[in-house]
Amino acid sequence: MASLLSKKVEKLVHAVDVLIVDDNQFMRKVVRNLLVNVGVRTIYEAGDGVSGLEAIRTFAPDVVILDWEMPLLDGGEVARIVRSPGVFPVPDVPIIMLSGHVERWRVERAQQLGINEFLKKPVSGKALLDRMVAILAHPRPMVRLGNYYGPQPRRPDYAPLRRAAGASAARAPMAPAMPMREH
Repeated sequence: MASLLSKKVEKLVHAVDVLIVDDNQFMRKVVRNLLVNVGVRTIYEAGDGVSGLEAIRTFAPDVVILDWEMPLLDGGEVARIVRSPGVFPVPDVPIIMLSGHVERWRVERAQQLGINEFLKKPVSGKALLDRMVAILAHPRPMVRLGNYYGPQPRRPDYAPLRRAAGASAARAPMAPAMPMREH
């Protein structure tokens, strides 16, 4: 059973297109190497938020790995723009925020912006692979709750989204699951 599962994961990873958006060239190289080592074959790169938005429009990747701290448009602004259905052409693209800045407010803000997963730098190939497989093999439906647009929250009692969405939208039923993970 484990080998059958690993074959499915391997096939999934080989077929995925990933975009890395990070202003640090060295970090892009590190993440690219991690992705190649876990079997990702198609990797695009963007050196800032503006070119990242253009790359999402152009390549429509299966997953975006997005840095938080960048000049001009930071990762939060990029996520806000992407998660604008009707305005941005690919609002449902899964986003993994990868940041060395992991203060609680950033993790909560990432959730409010519709980020699928949040990982701490330095990141391991296993952590990156685990998050990509979780996103692709078990995608959460995209939902609109007031001003929020993004993956259905894992916890129905997530207070920051309730505040952002307003009381009436927050009472909508949501599937229980684990909170956003930091690694």
